[in-house]
Amino acid sequence: MHRLSDRMVFILLACALAITFLLSVRFGAIIISYDDIFSALQKGTSSPSLTLTERIFFDIRLPRAVACVVVGASLAISGVLMQALFRNPIVEPGLIGTSSGAAFGAAFYFVLGSALKFHVSEWTLPAAAFAGGMISTVLVFLLSQNKSSGKSSVTTLLLTGIAVNALCLSGVGLFSYLARDPQARSITFWNLGALSGANWASVSVMGISTIICFLWALRYTRQLNALMMGEEEALFLGVDIRRLKIIIVCINVALVALATAFVGVISFVGLVVPHLLRLTRGSDNRFLLVGSALLGGILLSWADLVARLTLAPAELPIGIVTSLVGVPVFVFLLRRNQYYF
Repeated sequence: MHRLSDRMVFILLACALAITFLLSVRFGAIIISYDDIFSALQKGTSSPSLTLTERIFFDIRLPRAVACVVVGASLAISGVLMQALFRNPIVEPGLIGTSSGAAFGAAFYFVLGSALKFHVSEWTLPAAAFAGGMISTVLVFLLSQNKSSGKSSVTTLLLTGIAVNALCLSGVGLFSYLARDPQARSITFWNLGALSGANWASVSVMGISTIICFLWALRYTRQLNALMMGEEEALFLGVDIRRLKIIIVCINVALVALATAFVGVISFVGLVVPHLLRLTRGSDNRFLLVGSALLGGILLSWADLVARLTLAPAELPIGIVTSLVGVPVFVFLLRRNQYYF
């Protein structure tokens, strides 16, 4: 059967993303008509004549829709990179401790932030979560190093990541036990993920970081493709595996830790999206990176729509939606068993 070309897949995904984005900015607890959207865009954000609906569009709905696209792209790109690095299609972006470390940093802030006078501004929580993600990932990388050679195998890195994940989650559990009711609820909701707090400042930071990391990752797709054949073959082709591991881990940290710091823990996006794309064109990492950036934004935007509309005007945590959708999709893809690295 004739398969779609890369360009055609990208065009279809881009069109689907544009349609999904329009639906995302329109629907929610308040439905914004297209007339209001076009009117708001014509007036601009600084116009004093903006109506309440138009201000909701500019200040709440539009940054949230952009955040869905950016975070979905970040997690999906990270999933591609981690699966290529470990040569395993069931690796999840947070497997080396980034997400759990960010969760620990957030829990630390919720429980001890006030006591330690740690609350400085609205950026304090994202800073604590980002620091937790960074520290846990660096810890994984250092603990996985061989004392004699200074190198780390992919298997050791993976197993160390599992251990540090368990340690960080134990810390989150401890803080949840020590927390008062409001603090415990904050920890719970943060660990389930939420895009309701998206604003233009956070979207700008995540957007710039995602673009830089995406362009940076594209430079290493050939080396990742070579690594898929095994470390010995990659070395024979001139790939500096140690340097490649460090770079990919750094990109992963920047993508996952920053996204998690602003919106909480969102699972299964980075795991499922690369699988879906492999059904169309195989495991070429250049195709997977570009396609995942588009498809990740689409899937997270639809998950956010479901989270907003299911119990409107209340909202479901988006992490619940991604898990409910991601688990059966992932199990179905595993049972098909039609593609491998």
